Amino acid sequence: MQLKILSLEPKRRDNILNAALKEFSMKGFDDASTNVIAKEASISKGLLFHYINSKKDLFLFLYDYCTDKINKKYIDVMNFNEKDIFERLRQSYILQIELLQQYPWIFDFIKITNMTNSDEINKKLEERENEKLSRCHKEMFEIVDETKFREGLNLERCKQLIFWTNVGFTNQILEDIRNSEMTELDYDKVLADLDGYLNELKEIFYK
Repeated sequence: MQLKILSLEPKRRDNILNAALKEFSMKGFDDASTNVIAKEASISKGLLFHYINSKKDLFLFLYDYCTDKINKKYIDVMNFNEKDIFERLRQSYILQIELLQQYPWIFDFIKITNMTNSDEINKKLEERENEKLSRCHKEMFEIVDETKFREGLNLERCKQLIFWTNVGFTNQILEDIRNSEMTELDYDKVLADLDGYLNELKEIFYK
């Protein structure tokens, strides 16, 4: 789906997209307000609809746009041949941070429920089911080099604990990004903190 918003210069386009991503992520399709989106993007509602046609078109456009970005900037770039779970997590973090700096609400939006009060939208979202997202999660935590783990550990529980730690750290990074300007994020500090956490986890789980 092509909308006029794609013809805008990148900064103005991203202001509108991020405003919409935030509103839809927080309230879902049915309760999201185009008035709030326009205000957050610092444009008039009339101009917003000039770029997007309708709330429904904007929602479906965002789903396609975000799926494409996640695939091209994250999933398709991941090196799943790397079998060390912590090296793979580090790679994943770096790619996620780069994407989240541009679109802080992108992963929240792509995970929102596909059940709305609109049968038309529900059907269209079903057609857009993204199999690569589920593949990414499976390969991230299941296909790993298990020989590095200490003997006697329950590997499935270990991977679950690592997953929970991963979610917590990702949420903290996301909160930092949302609470600061993109240019203010201390990328080197984030990576240093990340390496510190990953090294501690290696001490716990690895030989």
